[in-house]
Amino acid sequence: MKKAIYPAVFHAETVGYSVEFPDLLGCVTEGDSLPEALEMAQDALGIYLYTLCQDNKAFPPSTDPGDIKTKGKDFVTLIDWDELAYLRRVDNKAVKKTLTIPSWLNTLAEENNVNFSQVLQEALKKQLA
Repeated sequence: MKKAIYPAVFHAETVGYSVEFPDLLGCVTEGDSLPEALEMAQDALGIYLYTLCQDNKAFPPSTDPGDIKTKGKDFVTLIDWDELAYLRRVDNKAVKKTLTIPSWLNTLAEENNVNFSQVLQEALKKQLA
């Protein structure tokens, strides 16, 4: 799984902030408050980088935030992206899996009202942690 950090420039607007990523052409967003603008910046970066991943494209190099000049009340902050954390947050659609277990185990599990999906999810999370 990929991880990245990019500088974002926050521009103070009449209401809220607009946000741009100088290294990512067209990656812009906005928010009515600073917390909302920060959340929107994280989402915008996530969508942008995930799309690059899906298209098998390399991430552009990240500019040193100290090299970015701002004006007035504008400021630069770093926004990080972790592919696994992003997918956990946005890709929760259910996927059907077919699997095979011994008949005796199936009978025992059904007698004990075992939720097969829940057990498999918990086991996979433990195995992959």
